[in-house]
Amino acid sequence: DNQLRMAEAAEATAKTMLGEISQGHLECPICFCRYKDPKILDCLHTFCLNCLDGMLSKQQPSIGKITCPVCRKETPVPDAGLPGLLDCFFLSSLVDEINQQERSLETQQQATTSPTCDECVEGLEAVSRCLDCVENLCQQCKTAHERSKRTQKHRVTPVEHPEQKEVPSADLSQTHSPKCQKHADQKMQFYCETCKMLMCGICATIDHRSADHQLSEIADAVRSYFEEVKYVLQKFQKSKEEFKANEESVEHARHRLKVMVTRACSEIQAKEEEEIAKIKNKSRLLRDKVIKIGKKRDEEFEKVHTNNKKKMERAEEIEAAVTDLMKQADDFELLNLKPKVMHNLEFQKDLQFDRVKHGESFIGVKCQDVVLDKDLGEILHKEKWKLKTEFGKQGDGDGEFNWARSVCCFSNGDIAVDDSNKNQVSVFTSTGQHKTTFDLNALYGISVTSDLLLANCEDHVKVFDINCQLHSKFNLSKPDAGDEPYIHTSDATVDNEHLAVVFNGQRMVTSLYNLDGSLIRDIASASICQEDIAISSKGRLIFTQYDSSILQCVEMTGKEVFAVRTSLEDKEATPAGVCCDDAGDIYVTFHCGPHTGSSEVHHYDSQGVYVDCVANKLLWPFGITFSPSGELVVADQNSVKIFHRI
Repeated sequence: DNQLRMAEAAEATAKTMLGEISQGHLECPICFCRYKDPKILDCLHTFCLNCLDGMLSKQQPSIGKITCPVCRKETPVPDAGLPGLLDCFFLSSLVDEINQQERSLETQQQATTSPTCDECVEGLEAVSRCLDCVENLCQQCKTAHERSKRTQKHRVTPVEHPEQKEVPSADLSQTHSPKCQKHADQKMQFYCETCKMLMCGICATIDHRSADHQLSEIADAVRSYFEEVKYVLQKFQKSKEEFKANEESVEHARHRLKVMVTRACSEIQAKEEEEIAKIKNKSRLLRDKVIKIGKKRDEEFEKVHTNNKKKMERAEEIEAAVTDLMKQADDFELLNLKPKVMHNLEFQKDLQFDRVKHGESFIGVKCQDVVLDKDLGEILHKEKWKLKTEFGKQGDGDGEFNWARSVCCFSNGDIAVDDSNKNQVSVFTSTGQHKTTFDLNALYGISVTSDLLLANCEDHVKVFDINCQLHSKFNLSKPDAGDEPYIHTSDATVDNEHLAVVFNGQRMVTSLYNLDGSLIRDIASASICQEDIAISSKGRLIFTQYDSSILQCVEMTGKEVFAVRTSLEDKEATPAGVCCDDAGDIYVTFHCGPHTGSSEVHHYDSQGVYVDCVANKLLWPFGITFSPSGELVVADQNSVKIFHRI
C-alpha cells in the first residue's frame, strides 16, 4: 500500500511538472494549445502555422507582412506563403516528447489497478480477455468460457499489462536533417552565407558555385555561427554590466536627490523657526515698549488724580467745618468769626483741578510686514560652493599651523586639526575660535566616530573623548620578521558600525579593526599605497593614490567597484584627501601642478564620475571632511577653509 501511494504521488508530481512545462514553454500564445507545426518569425517568437494563417487572413493581403501579436514586429511573408517560414524543429520534438511522456504516465496509472472479471459477481482479478465478447475473464470464468458450446470457439487472449510495454522516447539529441525542396532525395549539406540559406550538394554545385557565394559545410557554418553569437552575447554582457552601473548611478542620484530635498526642507524649517524666533523676539520687545509707555502715562494719570483728590478733600473739610459752624454758632459768635470763615471760603477762588492729557490715553501699534512679499529663500538648482570663513595662519603659536594635514568634526561642530610638522592636534569651534591644543608624537592622521577622536600614531591608535581626554589605546599589527619596526599608517577611518579602517604603509595592507584594537580582517585587493581613506554611506572604501593619480573604490570584501584616473583635461591632478557626503558623493582635494596656490577640490559621484570643481586656487590642501551642518572643511596647509553651498 505504501509503495502504491508513493507511486501515485510520484505520478501526480510528474504530471504536474509536465503540465507546467507545457503551459510555460510549449503552448502557442495565440491558441494556448500545444504547438502544431510551429513556425518562427523574425522576432524569434513561435506560433502554430494555422494560428498564423488565421491572423494573416484577417489582415490586408497586399501588405505581404505578418505582425507578431507579442512584440508587434513585422515579418515578411515568404513567396511560398506561411509554410515557407522557418520550422522550429526543437519545439516540435519537445512537444512529441511531452506527449509521449504523458501517454506513458497515463498507461502506468492504468497499470496500477489490475483489471477485474466482467462475468462473475465476485469481481476476481482478470487473467484473460475474450476478444469476441469484449470482456475480461477470471481463471474460473475462462475455464467455463472454454467449456461452453456457445463460446468455446471465441478468441481468448491473456490480459496485457500496459506497464510492461515500453513507450519509445524521442531523442532530442538527434539532429533533424531536412531534405532539399528541389531535390527530395538529397540532404542539406551546405550553407550559403551570402544567400543565408541551406542547400544540398546539387544546389551548391548548380546555383551557388560563383565566387559571390560564400559556402561552408553545415558543421563549419554552425561553429562559426556559435562563435558569432558568443561574441555578440559577450558584448551584450558588457552592455548589461554598463546598464547595471548606470542603474546604480541613477539609484544613487535619486537617493542623493532625496537626501538633498530632505536637507533643503530641514534648512527651510530651520529658517522658518529662526525667523519666527526673530519675530517673536521683536514682538516681545514691542510689547515691552508699549507696556512701558502705558505704565509711565498711567503714573502721570495717577498723579493728576491724586493731586485733584487732595484738593477736593481739603475743600470738603472746609465746607464741612463752615456748615457745622453756621448751624451751631449763635449770631454774635458767627459775626465774630466772620473774617476767619470768609478767609477759609476763599479756597473756592483757587480751587482748580489739574487737567489730564487725554491724548496720552491712546496708544496703538502699526505693525510692519517683516517678510513682505519676498520668498523666504531662493531655490538653488545647481550646486555651487563659496568660501564662508578661514581661520589659522602659519606659525608656532596656538591656533597657528606649520602643516595642517588632517581635519575632522565632532557632532557639536567643533573642528579638530592635526599639524604633522608640530605633532599637535588643535581643536576649534565651528567659527574658528581656538579651544585647546595637545601634543601627539609621530601623528599620521585623525578621524572622529561617535564623538571619539582616533589618532593614528606610528604602530598604535589612540582614542580621545570629545574633551580631548585619552579614552583608550590599541596597537596595530606588527611588521613581519626582518622588517623595520617603523610602521607608516594612513588616516584611520570608521564606518557606521564604528570600526576603524587603517592602512599599514609598511606591510602595504588595509585592515579592519574593532575600536578595542582587535583585528577583524585584512581587506583583500586593497594593498595599494594610499594617501587617504574614506567610507561612503554604502559602506564602501574610497582610496586616493597620490603617486599613481587614481581614485579607487572597493567593497568591504575587497571587491573593486571602480578605479579612475584623476588627471583632468591633460592637467596634472594628484589626489590627496577624500571624504563622502551623506548621499555617498565623493569630494577630493587635488594638488594640480608643481606650484602651491593652484590646488583644487573636485566632486565625483558614487561611481567615480567627475561632476565639478568645488574650489580652486587653494594653497596645498590635504585633509577634507563635512561638518554636521553640511559645510565642507579643508585643511589647507597653513589654514583651515570652510566652504558652504550658495
